[in-house]
Amino acid sequence: MVVDKSEVSNLGSTPALTDPAHTNSNPSAVSNASESAIAPIKFSLPPPTSFLPTFAPSSLLQPLLPPKVPKTSAEAAKSRRLIVVLCGATLEVVRMGSGSSSKGGSKFQKKPGAPPKGDNARYTLLNCDDHQNILRKTGRDIADFRPDIAHQCLLTLLDSPLNKAGLLQVFVHTAGNVLIEINPSVRIPRTYKRFAGLMVQLLHKLSIRSTSSPEKLMKVIRNPVADHLPPGCVKVSLSPDATLTAANHLASDLVASNPESSIAFFIGAFARGPDEFESMAGCAVDRKVSISNYNLSASVTCGKVVGGFEDVWGVI
Repeated sequence: MVVDKSEVSNLGSTPALTDPAHTNSNPSAVSNASESAIAPIKFSLPPPTSFLPTFAPSSLLQPLLPPKVPKTSAEAAKSRRLIVVLCGATLEVVRMGSGSSSKGGSKFQKKPGAPPKGDNARYTLLNCDDHQNILRKTGRDIADFRPDIAHQCLLTLLDSPLNKAGLLQVFVHTAGNVLIEINPSVRIPRTYKRFAGLMVQLLHKLSIRSTSSPEKLMKVIRNPVADHLPPGCVKVSLSPDATLTAANHLASDLVASNPESSIAFFIGAFARGPDEFESMAGCAVDRKVSISNYNLSASVTCGKVVGGFEDVWGVI
């Protein structure tokens, strides 16, 4: 076999020792060459920041503070953030009796509050999968009771980088006119069954506290939601009949025209129905927009809105 000498020379010192033309008759020279060939190679690694994308500004490399809710009106006025109000969420508690069967012992609990003392009944969220017989007997539309929509939306919102950066606040306004404030640091249960149990506990006790601190993770607050929005907040609702605007362009336009103000989005957390968010939340909106040519689920809508503001505010 014919070997090109240029290729052999490019391979380094180790292959050159096996080439007959480079063999030395001196044993000490061969041993010294083999020791130098197997010597460990030292690498110098670049600093960790060099692995980041070149388009990331240096301000994004600073450590982010944990998300928190403004406690005073002055803090709320100074803190610019995206506020999402989930409207029309069907979070209604039903009493199932002492057993697991829904026959004969079901009763709706329309107002939040603790159950009577000594009540051993089982409470859960009314939903279209487990309580069809109850909904038929009471003449209510089965398809309207979808508490899992609120669960999906909360997972999308609270798991987003925007929330972890402390730039997101979430409220839930139920179909029963109950207003819930969600702390950005809360971790929503991953499964619906555990989420339903948490919501039942919230609607009974009116608040959920952290096990490691006295901070309230979720609490029932007074209506209307407009009283809890910061001054000068721009209120936007989504409607398929409104002017079509891409989510990132919409976020850029809103931030450019309101650089120091928070922006509130009203998103429906129900399966179907009109976009009457003014009557639902008791709050007039400043602008109605559409962000897609297609009908989107509430969770996907939340993701597109949050993603638009992440791009504008440089949250990665």
